[in-house]
Amino acid sequence: MRIASRRLEIIAMSKLDTACQQLVADVSDALGAAIVDLSSGLLLAAHHNVPYFTQSYLDAVAAAAVDMFRGKNVSTVETLLSNQRGTAVTNSIKEVQMSTDHTYHFMSIVPGKENCLMVLITGRKANLGMGWSALRTALPVVSPLCP
Repeated sequence: MRIASRRLEIIAMSKLDTACQQLVADVSDALGAAIVDLSSGLLLAAHHNVPYFTQSYLDAVAAAAVDMFRGKNVSTVETLLSNQRGTAVTNSIKEVQMSTDHTYHFMSIVPGKENCLMVLITGRKANLGMGWSALRTALPVVSPLCP
């Protein structure tokens, strides 16, 4: 039973890698896509076409994404909001767009999988609307594959 369960997990991860590959193929000037487990910081799947995106680099980007969505400062603000509102506020950040000198990063929580984050990284020539549209189109595809 354990072997069969592990085999299904491996198949799902392979399909997640394929979904990341398809997302990169669908967006002009896309550099990479990934799915991050926000509870552990682990990279569940990734695809990129940039030689310097080493495993260490990808792991660091995954850790930075965890900080943006679930980090200590975010948790502190959510606790303050909870105290002010009288109702629990947790995991309130759903999407983030950020830019660097040369890239755009589109990040969204996977619907129904609050601890999974999908990330698309593009060059600055990419159309912002296209980046969001492609990411949001991919989310329902990856949702049933995420743990």
